[in-house]
Amino acid sequence: MSSRLDSLIERIQNELVELEYVVERVETGWQRAKLSGDDYYLDSVALNLHGLYNGLERVFEQIAMLLDGSQPRGENWHQLLLTQMAKEVIKVRPAVISDSSYVGLDELRGFRHVVRNVYTFKFNPQKLDKLVSQVGPLYKQVQLELMAFADFLESAKDE
Repeated sequence: MSSRLDSLIERIQNELVELEYVVERVETGWQRAKLSGDDYYLDSVALNLHGLYNGLERVFEQIAMLLDGSQPRGENWHQLLLTQMAKEVIKVRPAVISDSSYVGLDELRGFRHVVRNVYTFKFNPQKLDKLVSQVGPLYKQVQLELMAFADFLESAKDE
């Protein structure tokens, strides 16, 4: 189990590095959209918000499979997985994310669904503005929570 925990810790750390760059791209794309008035930048912002949630969801899937022993199935599995990460699994692990992170990530998860199912030229700039203004602080909070979770895994290896 120790090597699997090492692998999960490494996955979390590596994903956080990549996602930091994605957040920068979201913020840079948004600034360029506002400065230029070119709505093609909105596509970039939306795609990177989509990518941010996907990266976090990949980590959550690994945690669910490796530690929880189950990953949700069904039509709303994405929402169930996020809910699973906000809950403690008694004698297995603490909650991975806080309730406030859950709320922000759930909004991002919902937007990811929009990106997958709506033509890009129909994105609502006001909705994007709200998400972009929240994404930096949200990511910092989730990043801290995932680093704390990685620390928990590190200490669990020694037990």
